Amino acid sequence: MFKEFKDFITGGNVIEFAVAVIMAGAIGAVVTGFVNNVVMPVVGHFTGGTDFADKKIILDEAVVDAAGAVVSPENSIMWGSWVNTIINLIIVGLVMFMIVKAYNKTKKPVEAPAPAGPSDNDLLMEIRDALKK
Repeated sequence: MFKEFKDFITGGNVIEFAVAVIMAGAIGAVVTGFVNNVVMPVVGHFTGGTDFADKKIILDEAVVDAAGAVVSPENSIMWGSWVNTIINLIIVGLVMFMIVKAYNKTKKPVEAPAPAGPSDNDLLMEIRDALKK
């Protein structure tokens, strides 16, 4: 059983998967940094400096006692944070699309192998011509 586990853990699939997970985390950090530090300021500029993260619909106000301690926290729908998440999803999807598209351009096109012999239609035409004679 130990030998099977050793074979499994040192096999190519597990190592490739581990590398893929680590690379995905690193690429995720780069894409998140790009979205938060480059794209979102541009989006904020074109929306008049609006920060969607603070937008909400308050259902119940927070209840505060005389000492200033919160007795019951505010109950609200944080729709602005959700909008930011949707914008991030679209931008991350676009960035990943561009990365995959650039990667696919670097790969050589796969050429189809040449047919091994005459096609079925060629053979049938030869038989037809032979029968006509």
